[in-house]
Amino acid sequence: MTSEQEHGQDEHGRDGPGQSGHGQPVGAPLDWAGATAVSPDVLEGRWVRLEPLSADHVSDLHAATATPEEDASWTYLPEERPGDVAETARRVAAVAADRAMVTWAVVPASTGRAEGRMSLMRTDLPNGTTEIGWILLGPALRRTTAATEAVALLADLVFAHGFRRLEWKCDSLNAPSRRAAARLGFTHEGRFRQAVVTKGRNRDTDWFSIVDHEWPALRASYDAWLDPANHDDEGRQRRGLEELRGSRA
Repeated sequence: MTSEQEHGQDEHGRDGPGQSGHGQPVGAPLDWAGATAVSPDVLEGRWVRLEPLSADHVSDLHAATATPEEDASWTYLPEERPGDVAETARRVAAVAADRAMVTWAVVPASTGRAEGRMSLMRTDLPNGTTEIGWILLGPALRRTTAATEAVALLADLVFAHGFRRLEWKCDSLNAPSRRAAARLGFTHEGRFRQAVVTKGRNRDTDWFSIVDHEWPALRASYDAWLDPANHDDEGRQRRGLEELRGSRA
């Protein structure tokens, strides 16, 4: 007898849990070549362009995300809104230099200006996991095709690099982020109570994920939703992403 006995297969054709030679349940063996590090390259979509964050984006990012009217956008981030362009420049430089994450400026095709930022962070190559985080979007970018496509571009990149799992985490009280994760096809996995202290307050953290075998079907739903034919002349969707995802289940 081998150390692991026969495994059944799940609905995706993957080996399911089996048993060790001692009769204990064990996870399925992996036919996995491993994940490779993601480079901060330009990512081009139909509606958006993701550019490696740099000093070139400071002025546009400050105008889009750091005006006094945008105070509420910083509530759930671990830092306060920068008070001036110089402070935005210092933060951009620090984030761009941080080798623990890769950060992009989000540049909608409709404006050609940096209207937000997104990062891949907490990357664990040996286990094939990474997280989309530090999401900050200006008001002109929120709830747009460009914002949705930006997430799709990063997910595509992640799974093309062999990752097994893409995570989304947010303050459990951040209802817009929780709704966005669900709309984008992330599965809610639970709540880590008293996970961190941020700005002197308790934060419970909700965890969401997409795993590799889910992405091809999700990608098809994104493609259908992002198709110009799915939007009218005013840019309003004809069918929602969740509806399209359900029709492909």
